[in-house]
Amino acid sequence: MATDRPQPAFVLVRPQMGENIGAAARAMWNFGLDRMRVVGPRDGWPNPKAVAMASGAGRLLDEAIHTDTLAEALSDSHFVFATTARTRDLTKSVYEPREAMAEAARRIALGQRVSVMFGPERAGLENEDVAQANAIITVPVNPEFYSLNLAQCVLLMAYEWQRATAQIAPVTETLAGTEVAQAHEVEHLARHYEDRLEEAGFFYPETKADGMKTNLRNMWSRLPLTRADVQMLHGMMRQVVRWKDKKAD
Repeated sequence: MATDRPQPAFVLVRPQMGENIGAAARAMWNFGLDRMRVVGPRDGWPNPKAVAMASGAGRLLDEAIHTDTLAEALSDSHFVFATTARTRDLTKSVYEPREAMAEAARRIALGQRVSVMFGPERAGLENEDVAQANAIITVPVNPEFYSLNLAQCVLLMAYEWQRATAQIAPVTETLAGTEVAQAHEVEHLARHYEDRLEEAGFFYPETKADGMKTNLRNMWSRLPLTRADVQMLHGMMRQVVRWKDKKAD
């Protein structure tokens, strides 16, 4: 059963290989999309090879809307995007994928139905197909090799849809069971190293000692240290001192 999550419909126009249809279903479901429409597949419908390739996303194929014509697949759409890498002699707005999915999200939030068309593997969408779209999505690929596999293109659009609609932090820190070190812990570590290095005669000559200590403190403050890091660095210095004392004995 399809999810209730508002989303665009992904329309596969005259797909040629069942394996690519199945891979496209997997790509969609990776990002929570399950509105697939299949127009005039070359090898008929349903397609056993698509089912085998879909793996855990087979439900999308079971619930996919199958039509003989593109007009039928788009009949309930308010706004349609056509994905293409080729220059078209058509007057239409051209979006890059991220902005296209942001626009799709905006329209869907207003209650509109949005569809995204993907062309057949061999040559992509025909001009007659693109003419039925309101706008074009062009992926900035290598101009000397601009052909994208059907499932790759579906995955890219599904990923950008997820980015446009989910709260995703661009960078996260994984602390693996520890916490970020507090300022007083870093200060204690800095004093520990400074004292031991002082004993070892590291701050030489004396005229440069203050500057060297300042640089060392600055280094500690720049490092994104965790409490586990601080404990390990204390332990490293203690072991070095023990080894030196043991060797001296």
